Amino acid sequence: MTTAPSLTNALAQRIAHAISRSGGWIGFDDFMHQALYTPGLGYYAHGSAKFGAMPYAVQDGERVAGSDFVTAPEMTPLFGWTLANQVAQALQVTGTQEVWEFGAGSGALALHVLQALKAQGVTLSSYTIVDISGSLRERQQATLAEFSEVVRWVDALPDAMQGVVLGNEVLDAMPVKLLARVHGVWFERGVALGEVATDSAPAFIWQDRPTDLRPPLDIPGEHDYLTEIHPQSEAFLHTLGDKLTAGAVFLLDYGFPEAEYYHPQRHMGTVMCHQAHQADSDPLADVGAKDITAHVNFTGVALAGNAAGLDVLGYTSQARFLMNCGLLTYLEAADLPTRVMAQKLIMEHEMGEFFKVIGFYKGEPWQALGFATGDKTHTL
Repeated sequence: MTTAPSLTNALAQRIAHAISRSGGWIGFDDFMHQALYTPGLGYYAHGSAKFGAMPYAVQDGERVAGSDFVTAPEMTPLFGWTLANQVAQALQVTGTQEVWEFGAGSGALALHVLQALKAQGVTLSSYTIVDISGSLRERQQATLAEFSEVVRWVDALPDAMQGVVLGNEVLDAMPVKLLARVHGVWFERGVALGEVATDSAPAFIWQDRPTDLRPPLDIPGEHDYLTEIHPQSEAFLHTLGDKLTAGAVFLLDYGFPEAEYYHPQRHMGTVMCHQAHQADSDPLADVGAKDITAHVNFTGVALAGNAAGLDVLGYTSQARFLMNCGLLTYLEAADLPTRVMAQKLIMEHEMGEFFKVIGFYKGEPWQALGFATGDKTHTL
């Protein structure tokens, strides 16, 4: 069920050397980046199965490692088909013919969006995937073979771009800094080396250092408090704003507005790990063998976009967004198994309220289909 021990040990050794070179401590954002993205070793940079509905697969009658988590595009094609209605409108309104997807995972979302746009007669000049994972790129290329004439992959963005930008569960995988208030004093929580036997893999421990960094809101009370700040996701929005000359951006992820994110009762932070469809809160264990995520501060995302010249189209729950874009019409025509899976996208106790959608535009304002009703931009 896990990554080969040799890969995990090699990654742990790599991170241990980085810690030693940095004087015995690195910030959690550095640790998270290395754990997820170290070439050939990080969680998103090796070939283990990540996306799918089952924690194991069966080969020759034996259970072997399966997926670690399931995302909306793997649950049902209706997610991508519905999102494509918003994409089609955005392309038409902005007068563009390009789609850019960040972190395309298995390629399922791209496949379903492309299929739906083709069925609608929407012409694309290109569908560009930005993904730094070589192993995932191979899977995407196989999944998207029928659209090979329009799909392309890039490692870096051009100086200028236009079109519709998509990111499903991208922001939550961007490294975060940890801030801990202990006995009324703020620290940055980072990672140091623990003591292990000489023949064992490196062990990692938490270690706090004084910092001038603070959450964007004051946290009332005197209780100990752990939380995150998101410089990398905010830098991502700055980059999009700087480079996008015309078009729109739609980001779907789990998270909260700032007032909820930094609520006094949310004192344990939001960092979580996922492996074989099980969640845990210890990112320092099984490094490279499991996903590490943090919830999204959508207020910070909105402010970062605004600062870079992107205006907010809307902000709402995934359920409201998908229903605005026509999901219920697709459900009426679907068979029972498809309806059962697709309903998870909008049910309150599943993904419907937990996931949010934020949209931006560059150019003249317009009414986006997905935010026609239930817009919660005022809560940001």
